[in-house]
Amino acid sequence: MKKFFATLTFAAVLMSGCGGEKISEPVAVNQDAFATIADDAGRQVALTTKPARIVVTSAGFLEPLHAVGCEVVGRPDSKNQMPDWAKNLPSVGQVYQIDSERLIACAPDLVIINRGMNEKLLPLLEQNHIPALVIEMKTYDDVKRALKTFAALSGNIDAADKIINNMDEQIQSTIDRVPKNPLRVAILHSTAQGLTVQLDGSIAGSIVGMFGWENVAAGMTPLEKNPDAAPYSMETLAEQNPDVIFVTSMGDAEELRANMLAAIAANDAWQTIGAVRDNRLYFLPQDLFLLSPGLRYPEAVEKISRLIYP
Repeated sequence: MKKFFATLTFAAVLMSGCGGEKISEPVAVNQDAFATIADDAGRQVALTTKPARIVVTSAGFLEPLHAVGCEVVGRPDSKNQMPDWAKNLPSVGQVYQIDSERLIACAPDLVIINRGMNEKLLPLLEQNHIPALVIEMKTYDDVKRALKTFAALSGNIDAADKIINNMDEQIQSTIDRVPKNPLRVAILHSTAQGLTVQLDGSIAGSIVGMFGWENVAAGMTPLEKNPDAAPYSMETLAEQNPDVIFVTSMGDAEELRANMLAAIAANDAWQTIGAVRDNRLYFLPQDLFLLSPGLRYPEAVEKISRLIYP
C-alpha cells in the first residue's frame, strides 16, 4: 500500500505573544498510523490509534490534557496541582518515584513522561509495548508546545489555539503594565539540602526574561544534573548585588522561609546586597513555581509583576 504523509492542518509556526521562540509543529500523520509525534527528547513516537487511556508522571500535564479533551486514567500524587476532576483517578506514586506496577496496572495506551525526571521508565514501557512521550513543560514556550502536542492526541487543535491566544493576551497585558525599568534579579531555590541559583531555563527565570530584566546568574556554569540551576555562593551573590531576589522552594515552604530569614539575619554579608537592604526579597508560591504552572502561566507572570509593582 502506498504510504503518504500529510501535515495536520494548523499553522506552520506559532510565535509567542511575548517575544518568545518559535513553536514548531510536532506532528505528521500517515494512513498506517493515527499520528507520529516528535517529543521533547527528539524521539519519533508512532501511535496506531487515538489514545484513550493516558497516564501522566507529572500532575502539571493534567490540566493541559483535560483542556484539549484527552482521556487520562492515571496520575501521580501532588499537593499543589491536583484538579478536582483528577482526585479520584488511580495514583501511580510520587512524581519523583513512580510506581511502575501501579502504572502498568492502569493499562495505559500512552504514558506522558516528565523530561529530566522519569525517562528511566522508558525501557519498561517499551518492554510492555506501551508508547510514551517525553514532554518538557517548564517555560511558557514549553507549555505552548505541549498544548499543541496534546491537541494532536485528541484532534482538538482549535481548543489549543484558543487557549494559547488567550494566555498570550493575558501575559502581554501584564508585561505592558509594568514599567520598562531595568532590573537585576537573582533567583534562589531553597530546599532542605541548601540553596542553588536558578538560571534562565527555570520557571521564574523564564518569566524574568519576559519582562526584559537581567538574571544575574545568566552565564554561570549549570549543575551537572540540573541544567536550569547553578551552585550558590554567598560571595558571588554579594558581588552580583541584585536589585531583587526571588526565592522558590521545594519542601515545607514555611519552614524553609523561616530558616532562610534566620540565616539572613545572622550573616552581615546579606546586608551588603541591595535587594536585602531595600526589602526586595520575595518568596514565590510552590503551586506556581515549583512545577510548571501550565495553564496558570499568566497567573505566575502576574504574581511576579505584582510583587515588584503592586
